[in-house]
Amino acid sequence: MKTQQFLQSLTHQLTQWRRQYKVLCRKVKSQAVVSRGQRHKQEVYRIILKNLLLYLLPNTADSGHRQRRQAPKSTAKSLKNNVFSWVHEQRASVILAIAIVSLTGVIGHELYNQPQMKVGTIAPQTFIAPQRANIEDHKQTEAERKAVKTNSAPVLMVDAQKNEQIYAHLHQVLNNGNEIRAVAGSFPFFDISVLSIPSQRYLRSCLESEWQKLLVNLDNLQKQHFKLSIPQPSPAARQTPSTLSTPTLQQGSHHLDFNQALAELAAYRFTTLEKDTSSLITQISQTRERYAQAITKISQIEDEGSERVYAATSLLELSDEDWTETQRGIYQSAERILTQGLPSGLPRRIVEDAVSLQVQISVPEEAESLATKVLVTVLKPNLKQDEAETKQQAQQAVEKVSSVMVEVRQGEVIVKKGERITEWKFNVLEHYHLIRRQVNWLGLIGLAGLVSVAIGIFMWVERRIGSQLRERDRLLILLLAVSVPSVIAIGVPYTTWSAIGLLLGSFYGSTLAVTVVGLLSLILPVNIEISKMALLAGMAGGILSSCVAQRLRSREELALLGIFIALTQGGIYLFLNIVVGAAFRSGWYLVLQEAAFFALSGLVWSIIALGLSPYLEKLFDLITPIRLAELANPNRPLLKRLATETPGTFQHTLLVATLAEAAAKKLRCNVELVRAGTLYHDIGKMHDPLGFIENQMGGANKHDTEIKDPWKSAAIIKKHVTEGLVMAKKHSLPTAIQAFIPEHQGTMAIAYFYHQAQQMAKKDPTLKVDKADFCYDGPIPQSRETGIVMLADSCEAALRSLKDATPEQALNMLNNILRAKWQDEQLIDSGLTREEMPKIAQIFVDVWQQFHHKRIAYPKLKAGS
Repeated sequence: MKTQQFLQSLTHQLTQWRRQYKVLCRKVKSQAVVSRGQRHKQEVYRIILKNLLLYLLPNTADSGHRQRRQAPKSTAKSLKNNVFSWVHEQRASVILAIAIVSLTGVIGHELYNQPQMKVGTIAPQTFIAPQRANIEDHKQTEAERKAVKTNSAPVLMVDAQKNEQIYAHLHQVLNNGNEIRAVAGSFPFFDISVLSIPSQRYLRSCLESEWQKLLVNLDNLQKQHFKLSIPQPSPAARQTPSTLSTPTLQQGSHHLDFNQALAELAAYRFTTLEKDTSSLITQISQTRERYAQAITKISQIEDEGSERVYAATSLLELSDEDWTETQRGIYQSAERILTQGLPSGLPRRIVEDAVSLQVQISVPEEAESLATKVLVTVLKPNLKQDEAETKQQAQQAVEKVSSVMVEVRQGEVIVKKGERITEWKFNVLEHYHLIRRQVNWLGLIGLAGLVSVAIGIFMWVERRIGSQLRERDRLLILLLAVSVPSVIAIGVPYTTWSAIGLLLGSFYGSTLAVTVVGLLSLILPVNIEISKMALLAGMAGGILSSCVAQRLRSREELALLGIFIALTQGGIYLFLNIVVGAAFRSGWYLVLQEAAFFALSGLVWSIIALGLSPYLEKLFDLITPIRLAELANPNRPLLKRLATETPGTFQHTLLVATLAEAAAKKLRCNVELVRAGTLYHDIGKMHDPLGFIENQMGGANKHDTEIKDPWKSAAIIKKHVTEGLVMAKKHSLPTAIQAFIPEHQGTMAIAYFYHQAQQMAKKDPTLKVDKADFCYDGPIPQSRETGIVMLADSCEAALRSLKDATPEQALNMLNNILRAKWQDEQLIDSGLTREEMPKIAQIFVDVWQQFHHKRIAYPKLKAGS
């Protein structure tokens, strides 16, 4: 390729010399004096030598003319130019050295100021205090502060969840009491004016033998009353039944309830009808049965659980009104006690005393023992340690501890020669600046070697995947890589993992981005103190962004990716702490806080990367799928001008883009780059739209009517390349897009005007036709993408000219065109292979068939219809 370009340039230069020689020859012929011919010949030789030197010497980048190298004005300026020239020539090696030095310097920043003497080493000499000073004993101070922090009383807080459990348990216990009382029935079960509460309580719960005895005595009383009710009653007969003497009346406190119940039943029998008394006796019997069932229910409930709450209590002895008031009082007492809080480890006696004080003012006197037993059974410790407040209180206590200061007198021996340096002696030496510090060259050399190995791995991966990085690309990768240890070096653990993954993945693909993230994660722990969990969480976010970034096609999708990165970093950090058990310790809330910070840092760095991306794309001349999509927007100013000023060229461009896109997709090339590059490949035609047939709209061809000079016409056609490059640079198009403008034409000949010039030369032998005047300046395609666009551009006009051709005929024609391009060596540097030519031709034919499919022939209608 370089040889071909040299020969073409040399041919062009020789053509210019030939023309100058002809001019001089004409001057020689016009002179009559023959003696002066020798001097003209010398002038010719001088001009030829001058042009040869101009050609061989380097040219400037701004103008295309060769200039003579001038002698340096001064030795200093010459040396400066030589240095810059050497740096430019060796820029790859210079950037490699910068990468090794910068990464080693940032990662190994702690190696630059390391003390010569350390704790535990032997003192090389005797050190004496130069002056009196009070020096803090860090170890003793830390020990006292640690003791204060350890002995600091914890701050307790009510555990709402524990309260909910206690209230749920209390509700269950009281519901059990309601179920038991529901089985026993209402109490009192009869009018208390007839049967008192104690009598009703006794009649429900007395033994069956006592109940039968009571019925017998009641019958005896009725018989006695019947004997006394004969005519001629005596004064004794007028006495009340309650005053009648009964031989079976009992003595004692237990039998007092029996006697009272018997007396009340007898009084009711003597004052009411017989059927009412029988109904009362029946109701009492039923109540006794339900009471026995309630007792059984208590046993069943307490057998199911481990707590015996209602056994041997007055649950069934309370009236319905007292029970309702008791429940309300129990809830109120529990609320007051739980609000004050019950710490763990509290003796049961203290709990019972606290409960007794509360129930005395909340429940009826008869229910105090029952309420106390329920509450003592249900209440549990409900206080837990408030981690944040405890930590804050401990920190405040620690801050109040004064530093332990030790007085060191002037002339006092700090450490003798040969003694081992303790931590206290090291601090004293450090205070007096007697510790000499040095650069750990051995550590730096080792770290530099490790960094060199990592860079070597990166370069191997770069060549393995065929990525062609420029020096500016390597410089950008270096800057992004250095940002990770730089942020850690200033004390921020939430470093730029997500940002470098997102940017490198967008700019250079997932493979290189993952390689950079992986190598950094392996090198950083060597010399930088970083949490392994933080490292793994950040690396996970960086790898995720590296793998996904280049697949996204909009800024909105990248913003959404930032959210997923945040969730990944926070989730990985939390998961790792759960695995090691840190999340279940007393500082679990700190783990959640750190996880939240890692998630937030991932989002923040992603936002920063999104903001920097457009500027980095401009500054380092980068292309990303998103930028290519933006450049392919038809509302871009340059494309709008192309559609307006050169509509034929714009339609040609759209069809070429369709063909090239289909081929690029099939051959797994960069489809976005092909589309964007194709849209701009002919923008130079705007300099003279009517000079190109697609914009003449069937009008007169200016090349035939106005110009009539194939050399000038060829110059106009060739100029669309140079003018296109000027427009592309003016509108700051990326270099990758600019490459499509000259490379899609390569060094092909403008065949029509070249043939026309040859025909003119046949008629006029004085005309000399140089093919170089009718060839594009190149270069030929340097990538698969530009090669595909060249082929699509060459085939588009041929496909457009086909009307009724079959697919086989179209394919045969395209194969011939592509074969000619290959034989003309236009594709030797593109990366396309000869085997891919038939595939590309078939793809173009398939696209052509989609555009030129057959339609139904509709019948012609008569004018009348």
